[in-house]
Amino acid sequence: MIAFDLECSEGHLFEIWFKNNQSFEEQNAKKMISCPFCNDTNIRKVLSPVAVKTFSQSLTKEKVEPIDYPRLAKEIVDYVDKNFDDVGTEFATEALKMHYNVIEKRNIKGSATAQEEKILKEEGIGFFKIPFPKIDDEKKN
Repeated sequence: MIAFDLECSEGHLFEIWFKNNQSFEEQNAKKMISCPFCNDTNIRKVLSPVAVKTFSQSLTKEKVEPIDYPRLAKEIVDYVDKNFDDVGTEFATEALKMHYNVIEKRNIKGSATAQEEKILKEEGIGFFKIPFPKIDDEKKN
């Protein structure tokens, strides 16, 4: 079984599982696949953020290095530090302003209370939490 991310001509995104790619192609050609939001049958595959390893790929003799999770976590933290504006405790306010086009959209980081997170979710504003490690003042120097 394989899951494909699909999009209808109206721009709705959804996911459906198929036996294989051929199964998707056959069903799509016969207009058997429809959007669960608007019933549109003009469907196309879109790139998925998840990679699928096929059987033939698993037979290769390439050595795969193990993931260095501490290094990966540090790279994520460094990326966020360099590419996101720190709005501190104004995170929810800034996110709401961007959502309603009051200010220009940009990458932000900061903190929010549980109540503010609930409001953001209710407003349909996507966000995610990254636990940042505490950095000792000694290690900064």
